[in-house]
Amino acid sequence: MLHVIAILAAAVLFGTTGTAQALGPEGTTPLAVGVMRMVIGGTALAVIAFSLAALSRRRAPDAIRPRLGIRSALLMLLSGVCLAVYQPLFFLGTARNGVAVSTVIALGSAPVLAGLIEWALTRRLPSARWMGATALATVGVVLLGFGGSPGSGGTDPIGVAGAVGAGASFAIIVNVQRRLLDAGWDAFTIVGAMGAAAAAVSALALPFVDVSWAGQPRGLALVLWLGLATIAVAYVLFTWGLQGVSAATAATLTLAEPLTAALLGLTVLGERLSPTAVAGLVVLAAGLALLARSARGSRGRSASRPSGAADDPAPYAVEG
Repeated sequence: MLHVIAILAAAVLFGTTGTAQALGPEGTTPLAVGVMRMVIGGTALAVIAFSLAALSRRRAPDAIRPRLGIRSALLMLLSGVCLAVYQPLFFLGTARNGVAVSTVIALGSAPVLAGLIEWALTRRLPSARWMGATALATVGVVLLGFGGSPGSGGTDPIGVAGAVGAGASFAIIVNVQRRLLDAGWDAFTIVGAMGAAAAAVSALALPFVDVSWAGQPRGLALVLWLGLATIAVAYVLFTWGLQGVSAATAATLTLAEPLTAALLGLTVLGERLSPTAVAGLVVLAAGLALLARSARGSRGRSASRPSGAADDPAPYAVEG
């Protein structure tokens, strides 16, 4: 259950990103915000995660650990690239379609894509329990998306493409981390490598974007919150939680992000949702509650034996 709580807490932090960006100073762009968020957040994430990984090694010096091969290195690099790409795609969606609508599109597509990726890798479908909870939550996402705030431009095709692209990036991250965990890699080593790679990739874009707004008090507060809270802290929580649940379940739990984003849009940004969107919030919350209840009996196990293997037969790919 603690793994479920950790992922939900991470999802709540993720859900504040759109609102934080909307409250930022004028002159920001999706690319500039994404780059600054990732340079700061990825660096902090790498420092924290690698420190925790070193502490784990000192506590268990005799533990058998996998060697870094080409395949593992490429998977870690892939997760970092996907995290870096996620940032501008997500903020492009929020700029075009609004915070609530874009967030639900991005994270609503993630669990479906994550389950499909798992199925493509292993030819094993997720459990009926996961499919039922995901179906219920996805209905809530659809209702919330179609009932978005008036004037949000929720059908802008470029914004939709950006949001779906962000969802696909997140689904890949979930599956890559699950594969590395199943291969015996320490969770904090995985997330540290992801943060370092994402920060390095994003830093390459710094000379090409205007980040002068980050020198303003609101701009500095924006990038610190987005980088430290919604990247460093959130991904440490998420990766630890991923050790105890399947990739498909983790992706479904992160539907708490659009729930948080929509509520913040209502209370902080003053967005107004239609009755359809309100119904979507209720259905989405019910789906999350059902999934959390079904995962209550899951315990964190070793990385080579994923939690829920008996009662949540979502597919896993073990790296050789």
